[in-house]
Amino acid sequence: MPNLLLSQLNSSLQRIIGNAQLIASPLPKLPLLLWLIDPSNMQRQMNSEETQRLLDKPPYWCFCWASGLALAQWIVQHPEQVAGKRVIDVGAGSGIVALAAKLAGAKSAVACDLDPIALQACRANAELNQLKLNYSDDLFSESEPYDVLFAADVLYDAANLPLLNRFPDFAKQIIIADSRQRNFQHPLFSKSQTLYGETLPDLAEPDEFRQVSLYRS
Repeated sequence: MPNLLLSQLNSSLQRIIGNAQLIASPLPKLPLLLWLIDPSNMQRQMNSEETQRLLDKPPYWCFCWASGLALAQWIVQHPEQVAGKRVIDVGAGSGIVALAAKLAGAKSAVACDLDPIALQACRANAELNQLKLNYSDDLFSESEPYDVLFAADVLYDAANLPLLNRFPDFAKQIIIADSRQRNFQHPLFSKSQTLYGETLPDLAEPDEFRQVSLYRS
């Protein structure tokens, strides 16, 4: 099954970037691996068709984004935040936050993403780390509230902001990590601290995008 999942993910990636491959990549300060795009695939010049496909449907799931990495590291450093609890990771991408929660002792961890390929990536990454996740393609189909809802890198898109008002319907506690919004204010959330994160493979992002704000309900 892992080989089949990996083959399917590579095929999905190659439909966007020709000859691209995923490699099992270690993560800083985490005992986890993720299937991430080979950095060498990002170093060559993209042709116009590849560039357009990247813009039309970016494969977010083949990167470990700075906010997700920083939040995952924070969860592992503070296992009491998730131990024995039911957790959901909204906009899971690679599944890094759900994996960290499960590693830190969550009773259950759900990777939730609208993108079916992202959920395939979450499954492949769970198998790579021999961790058990659950999966959802629709937050609004969840009928029972969770103890904790995590969301990393969701504030970059203004279309996602109305979700913040609905998050309390699905969890007792909400924790959001974001490196893109500056001076973000919302009546339901307050900033608790600033973390450091980096996107993998390295996209040479400016330092400001490596400063990850943690917001809590």
